Amino acid sequence: MGTGALTGYIDVAQIVLYVFWGFFAALIYYLVRENKREGYPLESERSAHITVQGWPPIPKPKTFLLRDGTTFQAPNFDKPEPPYAARPTANWLGAPIEPVGDPMKAGVGPGAYAMRADVPDLGFDGAPKIVPLRGDPDHEVASDDPDPRGKPVFGVDGKVAGKVVDLWVDRSEAVFRYMEVEVPVPGGTKRVLLPMNFTRVNYPGGLWDFATGRIKDRQIQVRVKSLLASQFADVPTTKHPDRVTLLEEEKIMAYYGAGTLYATAERQEPLI
Repeated sequence: MGTGALTGYIDVAQIVLYVFWGFFAALIYYLVRENKREGYPLESERSAHITVQGWPPIPKPKTFLLRDGTTFQAPNFDKPEPPYAARPTANWLGAPIEPVGDPMKAGVGPGAYAMRADVPDLGFDGAPKIVPLRGDPDHEVASDDPDPRGKPVFGVDGKVAGKVVDLWVDRSEAVFRYMEVEVPVPGGTKRVLLPMNFTRVNYPGGLWDFATGRIKDRQIQVRVKSLLASQFADVPTTKHPDRVTLLEEEKIMAYYGAGTLYATAERQEPLI
């Protein structure tokens, strides 16, 4: 027998190869099973008594200790789902759903959101990451950038929805996340957050104004294509005037997202 041979048919290298195969198979099994801590079991349209989990099965619950001292258990079979109002468009399994009632508040389609924690997103120092400029003297609008504070906000219908009163900055990323807009409501006004990625801040004018340097002489405009001016009054608000929680961010973004499809009836029609 050669060097490393245990018998006439088995040697050390062969055993090591078999051990590696077994370890790799067990690793794949473990990773696929751990991947099912979120999102499983799947819901079945046939019956509420059917558990759709596939193979391998869902792992046993594990408790995770978070930085703030709280705990989180996954999988969490009692995790609440966001309320939504929708019905199937046809009487067959897998049929698309359509909103019931006000589609902007139905919580479906582009207006769907997740039930995140109802606490602010915190930075490494334990303080909220997203705050208004009025409470953060370390950040300001760059002198070369347009400052939308005090400027009107226009909806997709070209009407004025409200006025920008402040900007909310993400101190961890040093970027502006929201505009705070004061909008009229019956009996007064209220303040809502407008995500920056749903806005366009510009100086109306032509190429000649830009080339001659007169572009900044024009009035700054803040335009939003996802909502009509009248729909800003129903944007979800925050519980605290200077704080926004993860759940509130979800609801705010979902409302503007819903407007991309449901703000007008024409947006729900097919394009020809």
